[in-house]
Amino acid sequence: MTTVESNGLIDNANQAPFPDADVLDVVSLLDPAEQEQLLKIRGHLQRNVRKQVIDYWNSEAFPFEMLPALGDLGLGELVVSNYSCLFRGLVYAEVARVDVSLCALVGIHNELIVGMIDQLGSDAQRAQWLDKLRRFEAIGCFAMTEPDHGSDVAGGMETTATKTANGWVIHGEKRWIGGGTFADFALVWARDTATDTVKGFLVPMDSPGVTANKISNKIGLRIMQNADIFFDHVEISDADALPGAAEFSAANDMLRNSRIWVGWQAYGAQLHTFDVARDYVLGRTQFGQPLAKFQLVQQDLAEMISNAMASFGLMQQVARLQAEGRVEMVHAAMAKSTGSRMLRDSAAKARNMLGGNGTVSTYEAAKIFTDAEIVHTYEGTYEINSLIVARAVTGMSSFV
Repeated sequence: MTTVESNGLIDNANQAPFPDADVLDVVSLLDPAEQEQLLKIRGHLQRNVRKQVIDYWNSEAFPFEMLPALGDLGLGELVVSNYSCLFRGLVYAEVARVDVSLCALVGIHNELIVGMIDQLGSDAQRAQWLDKLRRFEAIGCFAMTEPDHGSDVAGGMETTATKTANGWVIHGEKRWIGGGTFADFALVWARDTATDTVKGFLVPMDSPGVTANKISNKIGLRIMQNADIFFDHVEISDADALPGAAEFSAANDMLRNSRIWVGWQAYGAQLHTFDVARDYVLGRTQFGQPLAKFQLVQQDLAEMISNAMASFGLMQQVARLQAEGRVEMVHAAMAKSTGSRMLRDSAAKARNMLGGNGTVSTYEAAKIFTDAEIVHTYEGTYEINSLIVARAVTGMSSFV
């Protein structure tokens, strides 16, 4: 039986181990301090999260005890630290390389909660929440999607905010809200009944009238606790309104960035699916030789690692545009749609490569395979993001 160390690649005719699936030496693009930190994060995630998180995925439970270590590694403050855009993206990829659900939490936490409070919140809101959020001592959920409105939620939002003498009354329903069952507060988007504009509010989840019900039996992202949240005439104060989110357009930059992190998530999950498939075929013997020697297996492995490196090339250029302040929604949409398409292809190859074991979550391929379906759909479906790209290159929109 052929054995290799974890994350090894066969590099040449002499079977020399390649140190990692990073065949383009992506890590070398970072400065030395960021390289050291990224490798530290990778080591922790691979040793303490990758295998341990499988039981949580199977039981649809959240591993709260893992959060303090993630906070100590700086994963709760990526958007408010002096890290490069490339480093931030590669951290998201490393989290996805062990579990897509945890990457969803880290991405939403940074791009849509910490980022929005930092940029759109009041001084009092920043003082109340940012330090706790940076350490994962507090969690917020991003309450935008509704039962009847997903891709069209900006124009079709039905949740309302009504001004009163003492503040606001929030009324309506939200669906698919990640972390909604355990968050300390919800960042709620609601339509002002007086002005018809969509605004942002911080609503404590223990407020009278707030009810959150877990969405169970998902095929993927099973660790992420998505919820249906009901706001039944919930009274909040004026101080709970986000002053910088008086119009929906205030969220555009951060919603764009959230699609970019999904592109990084897709890249990281491709590395994970490659890690799983390569380790399996190098370690399993059939017909007297390792599966890795069969040409059909080698073909799939070559396409999987090429998919991952092509995804990185796209994401690197998006990170460059981010750093230069020139990134637009078309770039985010292209990153998300392309990465999720390549992930879906690679995950299917890995699941098939493991045969019967590819249908069991403990071998990880089945877990990634079903998680890939969620990545293909959330943060704007694959189709909607593709149409955003097409709109940019044709000047014509196929949807309102």
